[in-house]
Amino acid sequence: MGNLLKQIERTCGVYLLKSKINLLTQSERRRRLFSNFLSLSFLQVANYIFPLITLPYLVRVLGPGKFGLIAFAQAFIGYFQILTDYGFNLSATREISIHRENKEKVSEIFSSVIVIKFFLLLISLLIMSIVVFLFEKFRQNWQIFFLTFGMILGNVLFPVWFFQGIEKMKYITFLNILTKLIFTVAIFLFVRQASDYLYVPLLNSIGFVVAGVLSLQIVFRGFGVKLYFPKLESLKHQLREGWYIFISTVAISLYTISNTFILGLFTNNTIVGYYSAAEKIIRAVQSLLGPISQTVYPYISKGAVESKEKALNFIRKLVYIIGSGSLFLSLLIFIFATQIVNIILGSQYQQSIVVLRILAFLPFIIGLSNIFGIQTMLNFNFEKAFSNILIFAGIINITLAFIFVPLFKHIGISISVLITEIFITVVMFIYLKLKGVKII
Repeated sequence: MGNLLKQIERTCGVYLLKSKINLLTQSERRRRLFSNFLSLSFLQVANYIFPLITLPYLVRVLGPGKFGLIAFAQAFIGYFQILTDYGFNLSATREISIHRENKEKVSEIFSSVIVIKFFLLLISLLIMSIVVFLFEKFRQNWQIFFLTFGMILGNVLFPVWFFQGIEKMKYITFLNILTKLIFTVAIFLFVRQASDYLYVPLLNSIGFVVAGVLSLQIVFRGFGVKLYFPKLESLKHQLREGWYIFISTVAISLYTISNTFILGLFTNNTIVGYYSAAEKIIRAVQSLLGPISQTVYPYISKGAVESKEKALNFIRKLVYIIGSGSLFLSLLIFIFATQIVNIILGSQYQQSIVVLRILAFLPFIIGLSNIFGIQTMLNFNFEKAFSNILIFAGIINITLAFIFVPLFKHIGISISVLITEIFITVVMFIYLKLKGVKII
């Protein structure tokens, strides 16, 4: 009997100890989640404030023509950012999040991703050079494309996916704010007239590269990650893991950066300026919701492995938080579109008012599709369906763009974007419902 009592005491003690550890673990995870959200909130505030400082200045100094040219170059270079990212911002984030306690595995993942990204960088530079010097539309402004390409080098150097995976978003916040601060101050110092337009991509690229170099120093010195040439099997694994997300991102580009690019091909830089100026306002507002998405993705990834039901309950709360917040922002943009354009862009951009009104509800629509797609479908292993939906949406958008842009120019591309985003959100919701995943 005495031995039995001792055994019961030991068992109960172990159980209580495990319970205490679990409570501490949950508490630590909540603190980490809140800390990451706070860090990314500061970042998004910075992302919102800095453009509000530089955008009104740049659109007035450069005018719609030069501003449109810069937007067209960024849209073109955006394709190479997609290629070099490959999908690692989600797939590598998930892998780092799962294995973050294993330093050897983390170093293997990090090395594999970096090696692949640099290889894709070289391919991108080669492709861009061929296109720029082969076609007159690109060749006459070749400097701006090569200067803008520096952003790709900076993005390759900056392992956002690593910091998200280990849930240390404060480093992303610090480095991004530093980059934007350098860019903002330099803009007012060097860009004084329309002829100074080349300084904009140059200064932007310098900021990205500086942040990338500093981030690698933090990774190596602060977290003990070792960089080496990994085994071929490890490289193949990372390519497989990121494939569906890469295809999805390519599909997304068909209804995001492709819109500015197609508009530039069919119209002129001034029309591109009207559209891209309004779109930048929408993206700035939309970015306010970014901290929630970036913070919860690794949290949900890890939680879905442990319990899909708990992860789903957390996702349901997100729908109400993001849905109500983004709807409020969208309504404000729609109602005060004229005032927003006059204050931020100025009298030269009256054509941007109608674009802003058409795109006003994108923060609400995209906020929901982010929850349905990235937070739910990817974490519940519906990657293939996620990719297929986006590919089909991309085809729809390109088709609509080629029909509407020649007829209605910047208004036409705005309509095609809105229709496409609504399609994505509705189809993702229906798919999840058919699979028995009840988010609402």
